[in-house]
Amino acid sequence: MPDRVVDYLVRTVADRGITQIFGVDGANIEDLYDAIFDAGGSPAGIVAKHEFSAATMADGYARSTGGLGVVAATSGGGAVNLVAGLAESFTSRVPVLALIGQPPTSLEGLGAFQDSSGLSESIDAAALFATISKYCARVTDPLELPAQLAAAIAAAESGGPAVLLIPKDVQQQSMPVPSQQFDAVTDGVQLDRASPISPEAASPHTIATELTCARRTGKVVIIAGDQVARDDARAELAELVATLDAAIGLAPDAKDVYSNTGPGYCGVAGSMGHAELAEALSAASACLLVGTRLPVTARAGLDAALADLPVLSIGAHAPYLAATHATSTDLAETIATLLADIGAGATTSRSSAELTPMSVPAAAGPGLRYRTVIEAIQRALPDGADVFADAGNTGASVVHYLRVPERGRFTVALGMGGMGYAFGAGIGSAFARRAAPDGPHRTVVIAGDGSFFMHGMEIHTAIEHDLPITFVVFNNNAHAMCVTREQLYYRDRYSFNRFQPSHLGAGLAAMFPGLSARTVSDATRLSDALDLSFAATGPSFLEILCDPDEVPPFLPFLSALESSRSTP
Repeated sequence: MPDRVVDYLVRTVADRGITQIFGVDGANIEDLYDAIFDAGGSPAGIVAKHEFSAATMADGYARSTGGLGVVAATSGGGAVNLVAGLAESFTSRVPVLALIGQPPTSLEGLGAFQDSSGLSESIDAAALFATISKYCARVTDPLELPAQLAAAIAAAESGGPAVLLIPKDVQQQSMPVPSQQFDAVTDGVQLDRASPISPEAASPHTIATELTCARRTGKVVIIAGDQVARDDARAELAELVATLDAAIGLAPDAKDVYSNTGPGYCGVAGSMGHAELAEALSAASACLLVGTRLPVTARAGLDAALADLPVLSIGAHAPYLAATHATSTDLAETIATLLADIGAGATTSRSSAELTPMSVPAAAGPGLRYRTVIEAIQRALPDGADVFADAGNTGASVVHYLRVPERGRFTVALGMGGMGYAFGAGIGSAFARRAAPDGPHRTVVIAGDGSFFMHGMEIHTAIEHDLPITFVVFNNNAHAMCVTREQLYYRDRYSFNRFQPSHLGAGLAAMFPGLSARTVSDATRLSDALDLSFAATGPSFLEILCDPDEVPPFLPFLSALESSRSTP
């Protein structure tokens, strides 16, 4: 039989070396799953429990492979459920291809179930997804699919999701033979949203000249972002730090792009950052941004120091602050150009200093403290472990206190900050890293109980596929960051964000016989529980009981506390 549209899609994905398509099945995407079955398991179809989690699995897969993640969903609620996950990928510029089923074209505008054609006052899926994608197209003719798919993949690889909306009857149609195909101009919407700042355009050679001058007069400070990971430019970045004898800080979502114990390391930038980086900037002659736009979370507390410095930048997009910027879609190549221009530098073997943790108020409530737990996790993490942290007080503590293991990866969802992201993203990454060239890596998901209640049941997917992944859930029976905000900004008069107590470890142990599941409520048992959880060959779960009223190492909260103390 001639190839169907869905067979062509699956084969194209497989030919690109993509090993999994994540998604949730449904009537208007089931033909794609039929094609996945016919393909013999390459790529594998991984069915999640919710489309948001499927989107975050594709996102995590892409971040860990440096390639493209693929997610599939049906029409209606299934399609809309992708929005939050794709919005994270859009804001964090992660390459994801979304294949979304639609009702048959013959029923568009005629009251079809889950119609999102935009006709007859139905939802317009193309308009909806165009706002959170680099490219969005409705596929109406198999003749145009090769060009549409190529355009979508190219747009995604430029940094962000691309969406193809494919009606069910189109999915079932036969693909034309190659001689009939044409590279048509598609009706896809591709947007290039410019930075609100008009940067001073420069070439890498200009940046190199500025760095050479700055090195003669003082210290260069580098702040590196997550594009370093996407471009696999870690080695080049380390060489640049050594050549410039630079101090280096990392954006919160880029903790794995430079050794956390390497020469010149000054910790994390921004609202969860370290004093050492601010001190280095205050004495610097220039700051170089590498692969980061330096959003608010990465520059909070640093604005004054940066305002007094020449700021240079290389990366795919200009930063949010005024800078001399050279556009780079391949940081490894651009850094190599910088190194060739700069020449040999005064390389150093000095090790990084111990970082100074933020001073947080003492907590008096039940359970363990954030710093105690994160430092214990730090000691117990296996070599090369990959860490996925969720949003909230837990995530802030992980960003601030945890040093990423060598060969490990680190991801925190700060693009949109969606709660529950880490569960699906960690699972997607675990699929990718299970077959890594340097051997399997254990994935560690660290999240709060609020995030768990949103998307934690994706643990079921990890169990089904026996993934080497540990879920560490801080249970304070609250949306703790919201509790902290109620206390700091709303006079602590009420709380909508404290929950009835739950017993997650015991519940999951009963729910999934054979799952290694534990609960820890005191420090004496913490080390053993972590060792046992990380030693599991498959999935494991560790519940940590903690205090909902503990204030995390998060600069806006600590500044608000300080301000309240100084107000008469």
